Amino acid sequence: MPVYSFNNNTLNQIEKTTFNDEGILERKHLQSALKHQVETVAPNCLVIAEEFSEWSDSLRRIDLLAIDREANLVVIELKRTEKGEHMELQALRYAAMVSTLTFARAVEIYQQHLIDNDIEADAKSKLLEFLGWDEPQEDDFGMDVRMVLVSANFSKELTTSVIWLNERSLDIRCIRLIPYKHNDQILIDVQQIIPLPEAESYQVKIKQQSEERRVARQSSKDYTRYIFMGSPLNKRRLVLAVIQHWIAKHSPANVDELIEAFPQNIRSGGMFVPLKEANATYARQDIPRHFLGDGEVITFADNTQYAISNQWSKSNLAKFIAQAKSLGFDITEEN
Repeated sequence: MPVYSFNNNTLNQIEKTTFNDEGILERKHLQSALKHQVETVAPNCLVIAEEFSEWSDSLRRIDLLAIDREANLVVIELKRTEKGEHMELQALRYAAMVSTLTFARAVEIYQQHLIDNDIEADAKSKLLEFLGWDEPQEDDFGMDVRMVLVSANFSKELTTSVIWLNERSLDIRCIRLIPYKHNDQILIDVQQIIPLPEAESYQVKIKQQSEERRVARQSSKDYTRYIFMGSPLNKRRLVLAVIQHWIAKHSPANVDELIEAFPQNIRSGGMFVPLKEANATYARQDIPRHFLGDGEVITFADNTQYAISNQWSKSNLAKFIAQAKSLGFDITEEN
């Protein structure tokens, strides 16, 4: 529909233009603006990469890669054309490609993005703050990939495809940018056309089965917090804190003394592994299965180094807490 200015009780239609006619380029202008103001097309999102491409045998690049407050990845594709040619196919490919991205790798990618944009900040801290997390939660990161298509307009073939895909529990949004020219100033009308905002409430049932599966996964996670030394800790941090406190008090000369206090059979697969083995696991899986941060690796007097597992089930943790209490540690569940 036309856009009008209103002055002296008169409606004056504003001239519609095109990005091409105004010399507005896709990457240099639109993409550059949106990476700094992504909320214009993707509210509650944080851009972590621009022109992202980290796959072998492919030269394809994601215009903008972001995450949302629920730790979902968001692929943002941009066209300045009137049809948005094949955007949905590109976005689907990119979504599949980034679907295995871990939090640890996202931190590295985001840190490079900050450096490229001359922003002095710690990527990990900014991501944790954005997500509202006290510490990385790999199991909760990137559970879904959303797609946002941004274009001056969309063909019927594309919108038909997107509606069909959304009905099959994907999350693809089409955002239309319509440029207008008024008094030598470019105005842009930003409209979400799929799904229509007013119609979203009618589409809940379509995705009900998928949502039930997500809720089931979330409900299976253990968010219990424990009070140790006056601080509330989740199960992973509890294990680390208890072991570090015991080491500080007893100064074991080697891993055998530590294992005597905390037997390996407390946890399936063992509690302590040589640092070299823990690093190899991280390099192979790209997921930190052990505490490897500064101050977390154990170095004994004999110069051997070990890492503590950060993978704990409810049953394994119950055994650990029982052993810790037998050693005199006071641990209670937070109310």
